[in-house]
Amino acid sequence: MVKQLIIGDAAQELAHTRRVLERLPEEHMSWKPHEKSMTLGGLATHLINLLNWQIAIFQYPEFDLSTVPLRREALEKCADVLEEFDANAAKLEQLLAECDEKTLGDEWTLRHGDHIILRAPRAIALRTFGFSHMVHHRAQLGVYLRLLDIPVPGIYGPSADEAAQ
Repeated sequence: MVKQLIIGDAAQELAHTRRVLERLPEEHMSWKPHEKSMTLGGLATHLINLLNWQIAIFQYPEFDLSTVPLRREALEKCADVLEEFDANAAKLEQLLAECDEKTLGDEWTLRHGDHIILRAPRAIALRTFGFSHMVHHRAQLGVYLRLLDIPVPGIYGPSADEAAQ
């Protein structure tokens, strides 16, 4: 039962995230709304990294943030973002299809060196560190699109842009 819920969540959130990424205006990939904000391309690239981290939940018993670069180079082309997103989404969907309920219940740890950030069953880690984290940054990306006057796709219902059509 847990597996089917997770698979449903993954399918929905991945599809919604891809719809937002499809709207990326390539001419604005280096734009950011505030000095403290990531660039549009940086935020899109971070969403891809989140899929890498979701994949790691299934591949390893723990993930140590101190072993990965804080930020990777931002992708500059929408096609590159979508290509990597699609490849990562397919890998995650494959891992979900192959896992069993026991695997979803196995403990997984997120750490930064000796500091434990999260210790939870894989299913919960995927929901919080994975999907909720992705939803958070996808929403930020929606704000970027709005500020750039790019039509925002509906996610859990029509957006103001879709309602006007």
